[in-house]
Amino acid sequence: MSLHRSFLSDEQFLCSICLDVFTNPSSTPCGHSFCMSCIGRYWDGAKVCQCPLCKKTYQKRPDLQINRTLREITEQFRSMRGGGGLERRRGGKGGGDGAITGNIFDNLKRKLPRPVTCEAQSPEDESTPALLASSVPNDSPITSGPPPPPPPHVSRSNGRRRFTVSGAASSQSLSVCDLHHRGTTIYCRTDRVCICPDCEAEQHQHHDTVSVEDEWTDTKSQLIVSAQEIQEMIRQRIKKIEEIRVSVTELEQAVERETAGSVRLFSWLLSAIERSQAELMEVMEMSRRAAEHQADATVRQLELEVEELRGREGALHELAQSDDPSHCVKAFAVLSGPPPSKNWSGVSVNSDLGTGIVYRSLAALVERFQEELRNVAEKGFPAAVQERSPVRTQPRMRKVQEYAVDVTLDPDTAHPRLILSDDMKSVKCGERHQLLPDNPERFDRVVCVLGRNAISSGRHYWEVEVGGKTDWDLGVARKSVNRKGKVDVTPVNGYWFLSLRNKNKYAFRTEPSTVVDLNLPPHKIGVFVDFDKGQVSFYNVEAKIHIYTFNDTFTERMFPFFSPCTNKSGKNETPLIITPVKT
Repeated sequence: MSLHRSFLSDEQFLCSICLDVFTNPSSTPCGHSFCMSCIGRYWDGAKVCQCPLCKKTYQKRPDLQINRTLREITEQFRSMRGGGGLERRRGGKGGGDGAITGNIFDNLKRKLPRPVTCEAQSPEDESTPALLASSVPNDSPITSGPPPPPPPHVSRSNGRRRFTVSGAASSQSLSVCDLHHRGTTIYCRTDRVCICPDCEAEQHQHHDTVSVEDEWTDTKSQLIVSAQEIQEMIRQRIKKIEEIRVSVTELEQAVERETAGSVRLFSWLLSAIERSQAELMEVMEMSRRAAEHQADATVRQLELEVEELRGREGALHELAQSDDPSHCVKAFAVLSGPPPSKNWSGVSVNSDLGTGIVYRSLAALVERFQEELRNVAEKGFPAAVQERSPVRTQPRMRKVQEYAVDVTLDPDTAHPRLILSDDMKSVKCGERHQLLPDNPERFDRVVCVLGRNAISSGRHYWEVEVGGKTDWDLGVARKSVNRKGKVDVTPVNGYWFLSLRNKNKYAFRTEPSTVVDLNLPPHKIGVFVDFDKGQVSFYNVEAKIHIYTFNDTFTERMFPFFSPCTNKSGKNETPLIITPVKT
């Protein structure tokens, strides 16, 4: 027994995994020993086998056998401790030194702080003390002295006893069952707790249990699947957010398209109705004047005949009172003949106002509007409307006339064939060139003249009489336009104007030209310029309707533009006349 006290300790016979005396010990190739069952469970499910103490790695799991020599020494050590060994430390009965050793362990356990219970431990077992796996000499005092320090493989953390499988550079730790003081290496899927082998045998016999490593392996695979599912859910929601944003953008574009299309459609209808109304008024006025003229002429003829008949009536009355039979006979022969009169029974004033053609034209326009309206209701407005610049409503005649300016012609810019009035308010084309200085401002090929009024900001309006002409051009031009040689009169080159050709062909000089169908030919044109908005608008002054508007960006000064065109051998000799604006 003295040899035992001097050289042997309990620590030398403890398994570092379960913290208990070896049961069927086996040794790894690196020389460390463990319980056969403990090392087997430790390696179960591991991809690479490692020694729990020195961390030596084995690519292939070693085929371990029971170390019979160590088992015999362990059994002898147990018998030297009293024949009970582990059983006595757990409360078994015996005598001699074995009882003393058991008492030593019991006293040491009483001195240790109460550990936290195992997850599988019931509340009734909370008073069960932990077992400290340390060696105490048999001659040490039983009831006095501080407890020996725990061995390196045992640690305490937050009052919970932890089993540490560590080498020189490892900090991995495993929980210890507070009921049986063994590592919780088993997971109960039924109760969802980690337990030790003894808990499995005592309280979880018919439960679904696996090793903690296997459960963690399965859990990791489930984590990967769950992470992928969450990533897919995130991707779907991000996609849905993008779809909603795209839908909102498309809705905004649809609103813009619908607004532009509806404004265009109804503006066209209103403009057509206004033109038809103005044309109707003019036709009725012309019909009234023609009827009045016809009535006046007829009345004058009838009055002449009445006057002649009254003269004959007077002559017959005088003849009836005459006393000269011879004279009466001769005179009556002349007076009794039929007077030179016209049969007026079929003559009447023409009551046809001539409005039928206007109504038929309007009916055709309304039918066209209805057809387009049906197309819009079925198909919606075309996307091309969306790409156009926003429709800007034009101000009414009464509004633009408030910006009237006194425009006069600039003789220094007039083509040599042009004849300007003394007040610089009218221009026409002569038969031959005049002897004028060829200054840089003068046009030498285009039969035109500019106004003196420079336009660099704000709003400006003027009116020009065009009645009786077959050809003309009216609008504005940039100051820097080319004035020598052939000129391409388009907005790109600095010209914005309305043209008349061959008495009834109206067009705007765009690329290509924009043909305008005017049912009511204008006798006076109103020109309105909004420099800041980049607009040049044209109006039929008598009909008080808007004809067309250029939308552009103006970057330099502009001037009114006038071209009476050539006189065409007298057919187009009527001048363009700048008239006062009457509001």
